[in-house]
Amino acid sequence: MNQTTATASQTDGTDRMVRLRASMAARATAIEHMIDRLLPRVEGGEARLIDAMRYATLGGGKRLRGYLVAEVASLFKVAAEGADRVAASVEMLHAYSLVHDDLPAMDDDDLRRGQPSTHRKFDEATAILAGDALQTMAFDILANPLTHDSADVRINLVRALADASGAAGMVGGQMIDMEGEGRALSLEEVARLHALKTGCLIRYSAEAGAILGQASDDVRKRISAYGRDLGAAFQIADDVLDATASAEELGKTAGKDEAAGKSTYVALLGVDGAAREAKRVAEQAESHIDIFGPEADRLRDLVRYVVERRN
Repeated sequence: MNQTTATASQTDGTDRMVRLRASMAARATAIEHMIDRLLPRVEGGEARLIDAMRYATLGGGKRLRGYLVAEVASLFKVAAEGADRVAASVEMLHAYSLVHDDLPAMDDDDLRRGQPSTHRKFDEATAILAGDALQTMAFDILANPLTHDSADVRINLVRALADASGAAGMVGGQMIDMEGEGRALSLEEVARLHALKTGCLIRYSAEAGAILGQASDDVRKRISAYGRDLGAAFQIADDVLDATASAEELGKTAGKDEAAGKSTYVALLGVDGAAREAKRVAEQAESHIDIFGPEADRLRDLVRYVVERRN
């Protein structure tokens, strides 16, 4: 590759990242509006609970999971209203997991998205209840006919989210993570931990778009594999960030994994080795969506984004 070609390729790559960020920002705004609609303020005894739920879900975050739902759904020409409802649902469930993860009994973190964690802004009991309510609301949204007129689609969405977020998914991964503190895990164990704790919900987010689009079983499996590997790349990059980025860049406490004695990709492979592994898994993720051609370019760019991001 000569210098001119290399420069043109670099420019094109930069332009694509700019367009992706603009697309993610626009989608994040749409998801924010949907959450605001679905979680209006109320008066009465439950007002504090709703305020805590809104605090945990509104006003920040990359909305990666919601973006995945909507972007995959767009491949199948799914109506924006239904896609945004599912995107809001997964963001609510993700927010519940963060609220509970930050609690003193779990990861004990006072900072989230550059702001006080929900239990610091309110109190521990309110944070627990807000997380509980966000989790159940996520399923209520999926079960509502406004999300999709097909009951089969709604049931598939509910079941897939339950599988991804329960004991065999996100919650099970959190349990393994807590039990792994202070002891050395193998690379295989760390990969499984994160495939459950982080990867399952990212995989679901991609798969949900295919479910909404009523994709064939083969296409749905390909999308699911893409989401699985994207989730793995995201987590490996997250480990690198935790070891190299500042709290200001992250919007949360930096270096907590090392301080807690957790086994991570960086602890096992080193920073450079973990970065190479993230790139390898990212390339694997892209291979699963070859069948879509240029229409899936944003999903390809998203793979690069999760590996190169700084927060």
